[in-house]
Amino acid sequence: MVEKKPPLVKRLKARAKKLKDEITVLRIALHDNETPWYSKALVALTVAYALSPIDLIPDFIPVLGLLDDIILLPAMIALAIKTIPSAVMERSRIKAEERKSNGKKNYLAAVIIILIWLLAGYLFFRFIIELFGKPI
Repeated sequence: MVEKKPPLVKRLKARAKKLKDEITVLRIALHDNETPWYSKALVALTVAYALSPIDLIPDFIPVLGLLDDIILLPAMIALAIKTIPSAVMERSRIKAEERKSNGKKNYLAAVIIILIWLLAGYLFFRFIIELFGKPI
């Protein structure tokens, strides 16, 4: 009897959940004193890219648009994990599980992203006014 694999959608959802959990672990490891500076830089870049609504390759470009989500982000996460000492990763995973079981939400990240978008909108508006002059 041949064992059936779960459908592609289920596998992708499971992988996405695992990546989300790893991003949380990396974010916690970022604040650990034993994390080397180069790991912190890579983790900060990875977490910022994962949380950013702006992709390196826009999603509307057929096939290529999904490559960063399917290949680039997991590769960045894997590289960041490899540069962090295993003891730090273990502590970070334990803290992540504790936070997950407490149901604690991180509203700070949402506020920061909203503020970045508001700033971008304001700067765009100022650029348009400089370019075309004040509206009547």
